[in-house]
Amino acid sequence: MSALLKAGALPEGEGPLYLRLQALIRGAVEGGELRPTDALPSERDLAEAFSVSRVTVRKALTGLVEEGVVEQRQGSGTFVSGGHRKLQQGLSHLTSFSADMATRGRRTTSDWLLRALERVTPVEAMQLALSPGDLVCRIHRLRRADGKPLAIERACVPATILPDPALVETSLYAAMRAAGRHPVRALQRITAANLDADEAALLDVAPGTAALSITRVSFDEEGRPVELTQSQYRGDAYDFVAELSLSEQGTP
Repeated sequence: MSALLKAGALPEGEGPLYLRLQALIRGAVEGGELRPTDALPSERDLAEAFSVSRVTVRKALTGLVEEGVVEQRQGSGTFVSGGHRKLQQGLSHLTSFSADMATRGRRTTSDWLLRALERVTPVEAMQLALSPGDLVCRIHRLRRADGKPLAIERACVPATILPDPALVETSLYAAMRAAGRHPVRALQRITAANLDADEAALLDVAPGTAALSITRVSFDEEGRPVELTQSQYRGDAYDFVAELSLSEQGTP
């Protein structure tokens, strides 16, 4: 009998059933109870074992496929992925690190690197439509998921929105929403970069390791820039995925 079915019950908690099932499967993989290439029970068996619907099972497995924890083979079933697993982040929706990890059932923590009110730089002033001498709230953090360092985020928000850095407890976007000026869309640029010694030490990798460097400018409902964030994501832990469709002008 599969190690999953032996569990007999989902982890306790108040979250959605599919997230709790995801956490159970992920834990079995990370704990070595399920090994690379092992087959998972069928959707029907999982649904019966944990008294959930097959829709719930399918939603849980879809999320784990997106994370790279498992893979589905047409006509064969679902299997634990082999080798190193990367997190996958879609590019079609604006979401925060905290919200993204929460949907995966992962616990997020932050190491504060800087919380301060400072004068805007010329580059920041141009990106945020501010005047020279204006104040900005700087929030620099090392972001972790289940204790593993994944990204360094350096956010800059006009002080007219966040006059006190202490207003940000866990989620920057939650604090901005409370202030009435949260982002609804963003422009994001992703480039390749190599981590310097300080960044590599924070992310627990070797200096020069490949990373994804991301610059994002976010805008509120009225089209005003409200956030400039520059991030370094571990290249060995994260993939960004975009779904594309053929335009009307395209030809086969």
